[in-house]
Amino acid sequence: MYNTTDQNSPELNMDHLRQLMGQQAQRRPIFENIAILGCGYVGSALAEYWEDRGHCVTGTTTSRERIASLSTTLSKVVLMRGDNVTAVQDLLQGQNTLVVSAAPSGSQEASEVDYEATYLTTAKNLAKGLKQTPNLTQIVYLSSCSIYGDRQGSWVDETSSASPLEHKSQVIYESENIILQAANEHQKVCILRLGGIYGPDRELVNMFGDLAGMTIPGKGDRFINWVHRDDIIGAIDFIRCNELEGIYNLVDDSQMTVKEQVKLVCDRYNLPPVNWDSSKLSNRRKSLQVSNEKIKAAGYELIHSQLLV
Repeated sequence: MYNTTDQNSPELNMDHLRQLMGQQAQRRPIFENIAILGCGYVGSALAEYWEDRGHCVTGTTTSRERIASLSTTLSKVVLMRGDNVTAVQDLLQGQNTLVVSAAPSGSQEASEVDYEATYLTTAKNLAKGLKQTPNLTQIVYLSSCSIYGDRQGSWVDETSSASPLEHKSQVIYESENIILQAANEHQKVCILRLGGIYGPDRELVNMFGDLAGMTIPGKGDRFINWVHRDDIIGAIDFIRCNELEGIYNLVDDSQMTVKEQVKLVCDRYNLPPVNWDSSKLSNRRKSLQVSNEKIKAAGYELIHSQLLV
């Protein structure tokens, strides 16, 4: 049931992506000018994929130290922040497609102020800039399934209301709305709500391996939704090629509880099992099952439908 292909093989993953995307309908020009606002874990891999296919990609970073490494694969690298309105407007000039993959540095520790600057202010600046860039016809905004909040294990889809648990998720949701409202008949906006991201250098064994042999409070019955980085790249290109708009969830089909996921990792790597103490309450409350039916109905085929461990 579970694919245990070596996820550390980028050439294999890229070949799979090329094969998949070669089968997708190509409605847009073969070669485009593309801007990626935020070349972090996802953005840099996406830029490499598109450059390899002949597109001219401009990527941004807030880290001067990353300019040299990004310049080896990108046509152009810009040192900027999304809360700089002039920099955003300059970035959009001459572009056909824009992907917003921005996140504050050190996202786990980032303050509420950092989140607002990274998401809300950036979204407002983009909304202004889009009015002055008629050649930019496709915008893909990477969001998060965290905006659905805690559903106590029940299902959500794109029609479900947002119910963020924390200020950071609320900021992301508000930013979504700003970008969506900027859409018009010539500029299509697609919001891609992602599950937890994993892939090369972010393997599940590194996330769950430290729990091996421990006793954890709770039943482990909380659902965690994941998506592999390959599928984020594949879905973004599918959206671009097919000019999708609106909101889409992107998660895999696994729909497993954290207990099942941890067991899968421990069994795969011969680690001591995790014990669960149901007499104690878990301090983690977010549990939901996210439907991916809408993007599959649009024609996207998942590359990794089940968890890789």
